[in-house]
Amino acid sequence: MILVVGATGELGGRIVRALTDRGETVRALVRRPEQFDSVRATGAEPVLGDLRDAVSLLAACQNVDAVVTTATAAAEGSAEAVEAVDLRGNLDLVDAAENAGVRRFLFVSALGAAPDHPDPFMRAKGTVEQRLSSSTMVWTVLQSDLFMDRLPLLVVGLPALSGRTVMLVGEGSRLHSLVATRDVAAYAVAALSDPTAAGKTLLVGGPEPLSWRDVVAAFAHELAREVPVRMVPAGEMLPGVPDVIEPLLAALETYDSPLEMTAMARAYAVRQTPLAEIVHEFVTTPAIGPTEGTSHNVAVS
Repeated sequence: MILVVGATGELGGRIVRALTDRGETVRALVRRPEQFDSVRATGAEPVLGDLRDAVSLLAACQNVDAVVTTATAAAEGSAEAVEAVDLRGNLDLVDAAENAGVRRFLFVSALGAAPDHPDPFMRAKGTVEQRLSSSTMVWTVLQSDLFMDRLPLLVVGLPALSGRTVMLVGEGSRLHSLVATRDVAAYAVAALSDPTAAGKTLLVGGPEPLSWRDVVAAFAHELAREVPVRMVPAGEMLPGVPDVIEPLLAALETYDSPLEMTAMARAYAVRQTPLAEIVHEFVTTPAIGPTEGTSHNVAVS
């Protein structure tokens, strides 16, 4: 039995479907009874619980062999939610799994997360990683770079689609290995059954390093028109972007995070999704937009 926490988010939902498709017995943590039917439709067993309720987590972990968590509250846009879910909630989940005798634990984190990171979200992820590494369970951490179908769609995609000016923090020229949510799900499922991934932190990115300017160019190409851009200094709030995300946008302008993924993609048989494909899907099917958990990879819900 595999427990997936964050199963009602896009990333967690993809992991649930991939696991059930390959014949695994999956239990999915859900916060509301009305979500039961949609979870059952994937072939998974729903169980009521919440990362804010430690007792419910212990019950959910009973008779479970492995736990996968993608849950985050970053999309709620408050430091309090990140503290309650990303930090305390995930720490309680590790404790519950360990106490229930869970053998395997896979944690989807964020690239650069560390217990002493100045950003609350990244600090929470890093603290959970540290706790997990000291547990008695066989663990794997996936540190994912920025999701190309989350924050870039919010910051660039939505204003570009509506004809508004795209506002970028700094120069927008730093390079990051933007990765599609579907690819992260594929890496997670593959790593879960890979014995060589035990006790390792795997860095996950996309097929090529990209800048915010590259994202703008991809939308301009898909829309066949110029996309106006205005650069703003770090600290200036962007319309439609949660306040808790602004420090992350500023931080992304202070470093590059290129990752070479060819070998890992080949080993795990993952077809790396290019940015152009995500942009085309977003433009031609606007309703899919940035979904629950739109933030970073930060928001791996």
